Amino acid sequence: MSAAVPSERGEMSVSRDLSIYVHIPFCVKKCLYCDFLSAPASLAIQEQYLHALCREIEAKSAAFSEYQVRTIFFGGGTPTAVAAESLCRVLETIYHNFRVDPDAEISLECNPGTASLEALRRYQKAGFNRLSIGLQSADDGLLKTLGRIHTYEQFLQTFAWAREAGFKNINVDLMSALPGQTCAQYEDTLSEVLALKPEHISAYSLIVEEGTPFYEMELDLPDEETDRLMYQRTGELLHAHGYERYEISNYALPGKECRHNLVYWERGAYLGLGLGAASFYDHTRFRNQSDLKKYLAEERNGTENEECTQCRKEPYKESCEKGYEEQQTLTPREEMEEFYFLGLRCMRGVSQSAFRAQFGKDAEGQFAEAIESSIADGLMERSADGDRLYLTPRGIDVSNVVFVRFLE
Repeated sequence: MSAAVPSERGEMSVSRDLSIYVHIPFCVKKCLYCDFLSAPASLAIQEQYLHALCREIEAKSAAFSEYQVRTIFFGGGTPTAVAAESLCRVLETIYHNFRVDPDAEISLECNPGTASLEALRRYQKAGFNRLSIGLQSADDGLLKTLGRIHTYEQFLQTFAWAREAGFKNINVDLMSALPGQTCAQYEDTLSEVLALKPEHISAYSLIVEEGTPFYEMELDLPDEETDRLMYQRTGELLHAHGYERYEISNYALPGKECRHNLVYWERGAYLGLGLGAASFYDHTRFRNQSDLKKYLAEERNGTENEECTQCRKEPYKESCEKGYEEQQTLTPREEMEEFYFLGLRCMRGVSQSAFRAQFGKDAEGQFAEAIESSIADGLMERSADGDRLYLTPRGIDVSNVVFVRFLE
């Protein structure tokens, strides 16, 4: 989607859409399963970081003057673990330096026990209009097993306060296949959450990642059959209450799909701000510095290479500048592959006419074997008009098997 906007000379130009992700790498305590770039930190470090983050926002905005920001997502870590005024200052800095759509979706991740009613009111007043609350389970014993800092009662209080503060778009994060968890316990959690009628529910199976405390522990994990049953019951119960799955792990009431996450799956342009944040625009993927000390030092000392005219012309956009830790310009083939293995995560699948319009080539000619074998195996099917390809229920269960077929 694009819109005509007036330039400084009063002429009309086409605005490109942009989404912004803001990484807040702090939390009260790291969970036992967490492999995200996050850790507890002192108030002094938090303030240094947020100041550096605002400087990064100001510097990078120059390269995006022709973009219109449609979604903003504050993730972590636990963004609400830092002072509300400081977090709102970061959002205000974005508003001052970017063109933000009046109808932009602005999401904030929140863990129970880290946001008071007063803070939630402050967030809502500052412009945040979507809250994502990390519950994971309604069973206090399982929450303790995960290393979570909250109880189910604290979640209920946070949810009630969020409604009182004016949030009309709330997501609840849930996890299944937890150590010692039964299918009955998981269904109880689903029932408890459904009674609250949030607009959106994200439901993920636990993945034990290398480098986490869980990876070094002997865990009593549910077997594959139980894991699959939990996954199946998620879809059945949520569908019965009016929620439709629009992405492999995400369910929403009509019109409440997360617009920001859809940008990732549909390969829209997004800018990542903060420690280790990822960006994608102009056929290139970038990743910010992931070492906190280096990130703070770079922002303190400035990030432009004074000997490079490109850096002065387009701050942060060239590989010689210091703001990015990684940079990869995708080949046309890599972009076509991403079109499929990202787009197929969405239940509406991918459009062959959209592929042709974007790449100037016929999809069947590029991925004939992957498409036909997946259809023959019952993992994918075509829409009635033949334009869209999407995963079947069986294909959703083994989605990674399908995705790999589109990679050379």
